[in-house]
Amino acid sequence: MDTTYLGLQEIHGSLVILECADFPAYDEIVEITTLSGCARTGRVIQIEENRAVILVFEGTSDLSLANTRTRFTGRSMEITVSGEMLGRVMSGLGRPIDGLGPIYGPRRPINGAAINPTLRTYPKNYIQTGISAIDGLATLIRGQKLPIFSGDGLPHNIMAAQIAKQANIAGDKHNGNFAVVFAAMGVKYDVAEYFRRSFEESGASGRTVMFINLASDPAAERIITPRCALTAAEYLAFDKGMHVLVIMTDMTAYAEALREISSTRGEIPSRKGYPGYLYSDLASLYERAGLLKHGTGSLTQIPILTMPNDDITHPIADLTGYITEGQIVLDRSLHMRGIYPPINILPSLSRLMKDGIGHGLTRDDHPKLANRLFATYARVGDARALASVIGADELSDEDKQLMEFGRKFESEFVGQGADECRGMMETLDKAAGMLNDSML
Repeated sequence: MDTTYLGLQEIHGSLVILECADFPAYDEIVEITTLSGCARTGRVIQIEENRAVILVFEGTSDLSLANTRTRFTGRSMEITVSGEMLGRVMSGLGRPIDGLGPIYGPRRPINGAAINPTLRTYPKNYIQTGISAIDGLATLIRGQKLPIFSGDGLPHNIMAAQIAKQANIAGDKHNGNFAVVFAAMGVKYDVAEYFRRSFEESGASGRTVMFINLASDPAAERIITPRCALTAAEYLAFDKGMHVLVIMTDMTAYAEALREISSTRGEIPSRKGYPGYLYSDLASLYERAGLLKHGTGSLTQIPILTMPNDDITHPIADLTGYITEGQIVLDRSLHMRGIYPPINILPSLSRLMKDGIGHGLTRDDHPKLANRLFATYARVGDARALASVIGADELSDEDKQLMEFGRKFESEFVGQGADECRGMMETLDKAAGMLNDSML
């Protein structure tokens, strides 16, 4: 039975405090009504006996201590899920914002259902992104979580849109069963429109569910957006049996919102002011990826984050690297030289790649080609370092060959158009041809 209270004791930023509440429950959803009748949604994030701290998603502006009505609903936050979500655009709170009407279907809690570890199965099949540097050298495996580490000013938004448009399951029999859930957090309006327009113009919008949280939206909404997106993805993957790719950008904006709310609550900060539970909070999102033994669907994640000052040891990147199975690292020097996508393959890796490529999966020579490319490109770095000391003219013939290989590798293999989709066989043929031409 729900209960309504009149008045608040305190308002701090996006938090309100209500005392003398009867049996408030942690994570319970609260409906808040202003004096003018405007309704807002909140969530109980802290309980001290009968004192409830409530996070208001839409912000606390115009709330009154004396006249605000607070109703405890007795349930946790849920969103409506359905196969009809494909092709729709949602707000950061999972509400349709595309003018196409409401979505009808079952309601699911946004925190998801815990997956029994014994029911998980090891991922072994790849997802083709159409980007050679990823498909050939850091292959994305179905059920994997493979983040992209970027930086301010790097083209991660273009890459996110390209992957969402091009990604597919090899083999025509699976492509109709493939979906993309795209969650944008803290993005500017023009970036959100770029994503929406890109999907519509490419024809990918029909298989995509978009969740958009704008930079102008409250920070409290930002921490809900990825959970809404993952709840929709879990429904499509585990209830509808689809292969779902979840792209979340930008996880740095999510972590900044978490830090802001933690600071408002007066919690003791950890590294660089982030809350001490940042690791477990990120894990609660990333670990929702995977495959089930007796299921037909899969949930794969590509979280994208911008590293402040390009610092890969920053807490967000550092903790993400611990939780996930590899990383794709974007390089500013490649971007400055006009190479797109500016993927630095040496620090990039996919820890599940070895089990998802080769005989019966991609091509027999795929593992050998990838190893040779990594080894040869690593030697390019040594040759460039030597050239910076003694000059390129003084290099040996072999080192000059390495320098030429590095240039061609970056411009012709790593580099490709933002609308260019390369198949896996085309990528492997290009890799083999490059190695054969170099004679290294």
